[in-house]
Amino acid sequence: MNRIKALAALPCGRRSKWVVLALWLVLLVAAAPLSAKLTDAQNNEVSSWLPAEAESTKVINEQKDFRPDTTVPAVVVYERTSGLTPDDTKAIADDRAKFGTAKGVTNKVEDARFDPQNKAAQVLVPITIKAGGWNDLGDAVDALEESLKDNPDGLKSYVTGPAGLGADQAAAFEGIDGTLLYATLGVVVLILLFTYRSPVLWLLPVISAVAALFTAQAVVYVFTKAGLVVNGQSAAILTVLIFGAGTDYALLLIARYREELHRYEDRHEAMAAALFRAGPAIVASAATVGVGMLCLMAAEMQSTKGLGPVCALGVVVGLIAMTTLLPALLVIVGRWVFWPVRPAYEPDAITHDENGIWAKVGRQIARGPRLVWIVTAVILGVMTIGLTNLNGDGIANKDSFTDKPQSITGQEISERYFPAGSGDPIVVIGRESAATALMQTLQTTPGIAPEGVRRTGAANGRVQIEGVMSASPDSAAAKDTVKRVRTALHAVPDGAAKVGGGTATQMDVAKASEHDDKVIIPLILLVVLIVLGLLLRAVIAPLVLIATVVLSFAAALGISVFTFEHLLGFEGTDVGFPLFVFVFLVALGIDYNVFLMSRVHEESKKHGTRRGVLIGLSATGGVITSAGLVLAATFAVLGTLPIVAFAEMGFTVALGVLLDTFIVRSVLVTALGLDIGRKIWWPSKLAQHPDEDEPKAGGDGDREGVLVG
Repeated sequence: MNRIKALAALPCGRRSKWVVLALWLVLLVAAAPLSAKLTDAQNNEVSSWLPAEAESTKVINEQKDFRPDTTVPAVVVYERTSGLTPDDTKAIADDRAKFGTAKGVTNKVEDARFDPQNKAAQVLVPITIKAGGWNDLGDAVDALEESLKDNPDGLKSYVTGPAGLGADQAAAFEGIDGTLLYATLGVVVLILLFTYRSPVLWLLPVISAVAALFTAQAVVYVFTKAGLVVNGQSAAILTVLIFGAGTDYALLLIARYREELHRYEDRHEAMAAALFRAGPAIVASAATVGVGMLCLMAAEMQSTKGLGPVCALGVVVGLIAMTTLLPALLVIVGRWVFWPVRPAYEPDAITHDENGIWAKVGRQIARGPRLVWIVTAVILGVMTIGLTNLNGDGIANKDSFTDKPQSITGQEISERYFPAGSGDPIVVIGRESAATALMQTLQTTPGIAPEGVRRTGAANGRVQIEGVMSASPDSAAAKDTVKRVRTALHAVPDGAAKVGGGTATQMDVAKASEHDDKVIIPLILLVVLIVLGLLLRAVIAPLVLIATVVLSFAAALGISVFTFEHLLGFEGTDVGFPLFVFVFLVALGIDYNVFLMSRVHEESKKHGTRRGVLIGLSATGGVITSAGLVLAATFAVLGTLPIVAFAEMGFTVALGVLLDTFIVRSVLVTALGLDIGRKIWWPSKLAQHPDEDEPKAGGDGDREGVLVG
């Protein structure tokens, strides 16, 4: 115990606080240049997001044998509803010639195709992308659009296809790190100002969070050199996670520090006591999030697998910053930082507000806790009804943006006049000796346009064949076509065929996501259960807490699905949506139960469980509410991105956090704790502690002797 107290006192000692600050300054000087390199280290290639063993991923990898760089087709679509004029036809031919010399176009540009009514035309342009990934794609599409500017008036033109769609997605993520950083900083500052009502105090947790972010980005960058894959998704979530979770830890620590300043005249001793008391809850919370994130490494989806260690590293760095740098800064500046409401030294004062709103809520719940938790659980259960309309099959390209970029408009025009799959064909790779049989089988498969089947390359005894589907690539009909093609081509003797392409990739992603849901969700629940059991030294309490968080998750998902469908007009959800929401809500949402129940556990030793529940609620209510608002606001920032998948995830996680904060933690868990009573601590000795016990004499005796270095 004394060693733990000594460790808690280390960051805030009279001399050691300056050492801690100096170490962080040195660390930040070293981390800053590495942090700036993380964006360039991102790998946004298609194959880095997909399940490694999927058939479509293997096709993407084998395509490198036919060309050294990845080639993505752009479809340039022209339309004049009254009919193309001779000037239009000449302009299209001139454009085609320009496309051949445009940046990123290294292969032959195909001849223009015209629809039978001569109202539209399209040109397929192969764009080569190298190490720059999305950046190369965006530059190439910009070059194509520049070629279209001098076309005749009235001739509409759009760049669509996989390249056009990818460029619009890249534009949506452009500047994402800065946008998220500044937006997140803004909401955190506003909420901290409201929470502390101090013009100065908010600076310290923000400074600590920024330091944690830069350090975490540097650490993640170093790990990319060891093979860790980072993409735009994981980099964006890292920013949100550090500010959200890190600020939560800061709020809990500062709240406990303010309590201890009433008990201790010396601020160094007060901070040491605060770290000793609040430290286990903060560490348990970070461990829950970190280990929960590491569970993502069991995923088949490589984007999900890479997200796990990135977020885990971020949480660890955030924990270290908030338990070393923040305490050092707080004791360096002294009590005045709480101005205008400075905590005075009052050793006999009651530090939790017995007349505050949460104390009043607790007393109201205590009048009939069983009725309260039953009614609350039923209401949350009703909210889950929206899950019956959950469409987790993925979001079609045309529905993937919150606005309507030109690639989507172009896709709609292309599908109006040409085979819907012309811009995103099925890709088949098989043995060259069986090329004829593979092509004939592909041509006769229902859903394939026979004239759209062609041989596009051969290398190392392998052949590449492409086939145009009659259905839109992201439609259910196209997926059925891919299933038929795979069945037929796999049966070709000695063909060794693999079937890929955009539609096949969507199918393989959906299959991998279904696997990940079944494996990772139970794994995270088990990890959280173990961490809670170790923290609370009980079995019943962790089971109760997990049940409440899962119910909260289901309710948030149900309300969100209803909102997406009936209010926001979103069509479906991303295939990874349920898993990501579950991970963030369970791993992060459990924080508030950890903060509450660790305090209840502490107070129950002195006052009995029922009294301990009420004290715990009144003591932590304000800080948990503030923490919930911060975390919800930081995830809501994801909604500023014009990508439906991010908007949906940000909305649902923010909603779930608010449910956890204001309903699950404050009402449901409190009512369950009051109703179950001391049995909630079974099988620990605390389960035998009578609820009627008054505070033990000398219950605060271990305040003395907190070591200060």
